[in-house]
Amino acid sequence: MEDQKTWNRNQKWLEEIELLKSIIEKTELVETVKWGGIVYTWNNQNIIGIGGFKDYFTIWFFNGVFLSDEKKVLVNAGEGITKGLRQWRFTSKEEVNEKLVLHYVNQAIANEKNGLSLKPEKKEVKPSDFFLSQLNQSAALAEKFTSFSPFRQKEFIEYIDSAKQEKTKLDRFEKIKPMLLAGIGLNDKYRK
Repeated sequence: MEDQKTWNRNQKWLEEIELLKSIIEKTELVETVKWGGIVYTWNNQNIIGIGGFKDYFTIWFFNGVFLSDEKKVLVNAGEGITKGLRQWRFTSKEEVNEKLVLHYVNQAIANEKNGLSLKPEKKEVKPSDFFLSQLNQSAALAEKFTSFSPFRQKEFIEYIDSAKQEKTKLDRFEKIKPMLLAGIGLNDKYRK
């Protein structure tokens, strides 16, 4: 197994990952590689992922919040941050109960088929009064700004408004003026 296909950078859990894979192969999920790790999908939707970390190997359920966790095996790895994802952590092969793993995985598949999933929240970014006042000093600037996609507008707004000092905000705004007028997004040079 190639190291790049798992989050198992220390090669500690190779046998255990293979055990999980052999169990998951009994379902209708399709194995793929995303974000450098093994992810299983159904109908191109992410259902579960598996990987090894320093102290444990795990199955994570992308929409695990909807699972009825009868055995209380699931944890929220990022309490207060992670909304839907839940992990089932193991520290040895002996902890892996095939029947129970299949029960949870099949429940996750059924939930996806029934449309139970959390979609990422789109955070609307509102420009500060400072940003608006600078933008409105020139009709051409304001017009060019509104011609950008909401995503690119957000990049400009966050770039200016993340500065703490007004002088820095002014310096940054002077830097983006030519970009705005030329129709160039803040991070376009990094995009392919």
